Amino acid sequence: MFSHVMIGTNDLDRAKTFYDALLGALDVRPARVDRHRIFYSTKTGTFSVSKPINGQPATAANGGTIGFAASSPAQADAWHAAGIAHGATTCEDPPGWRESPAGKFYLAYLRDPDGNKLCAMHRPT
Repeated sequence: MFSHVMIGTNDLDRAKTFYDALLGALDVRPARVDRHRIFYSTKTGTFSVSKPINGQPATAANGGTIGFAASSPAQADAWHAAGIAHGATTCEDPPGWRESPAGKFYLAYLRDPDGNKLCAMHRPT
């Protein structure tokens, strides 16, 4: 359904350092830089961070969350720790199991240095 997700940043170098560490915890290679954007590509999709093309400041989506798949609770915790170590702030509840009508999930939430809300999710099989 989705080919890619792109979010904005006001500091591309800071974003690259942050997302290289954060996504590295999920075994994703460091970003490829293309002018004012960075790209992380895997066989399941592409995540990109860009300075706004219109020259206006980047802002975080109110109510938006970007979710990344984690292979285990330990990987979600490593993702969360990498984010905190590189300037993220924790949000929502601490990392842990959540029950919902859709099932049981292990979730870890962060806000990146630009305020974007992120989540690492492990779905048990």
